[in-house]
Amino acid sequence: MDYIKIRLSADLDQLGSKFERNIGEMFQSMNPIFTLNERSWKPQVDIYETPEEIILLSELAGVDKDDLELEVNSSALKISGKRRFSFSQESTSYCLAEIQYGTFERILVLPSPIDTDVVSASFSNGILQIRMAKWFVDKARRIIID
Repeated sequence: MDYIKIRLSADLDQLGSKFERNIGEMFQSMNPIFTLNERSWKPQVDIYETPEEIILLSELAGVDKDDLELEVNSSALKISGKRRFSFSQESTSYCLAEIQYGTFERILVLPSPIDTDVVSASFSNGILQIRMAKWFVDKARRIIID
């Protein structure tokens, strides 16, 4: 029989923060002024692979290349950075504000191990492309016993 572990005291704070986040998202849809505060957001990502490599594309329109950081190990990739709010006028009144600003971080588990020495990244027209060579472990070989 499987048991489900239930923690009450520690989970209440997390439940409260999730509740507050959901309420915040509800107000953002009703009144766009709530979206103007800087907060975390998640850029869209596509990951695909060929027999030799894994390719990641991320949509980062409005993010400066200098505000991006990449970290990689053999099984995961971390993309982090910041999109800065750049449009502001005193007499402006927003009718709709959907673009998200602030810091972001994505940690992505890769579909197969990669060679961390063979990774390249390019950033053009708001699209980050990361190419990672797959790491191939030598195949098993038969050993003859003398």
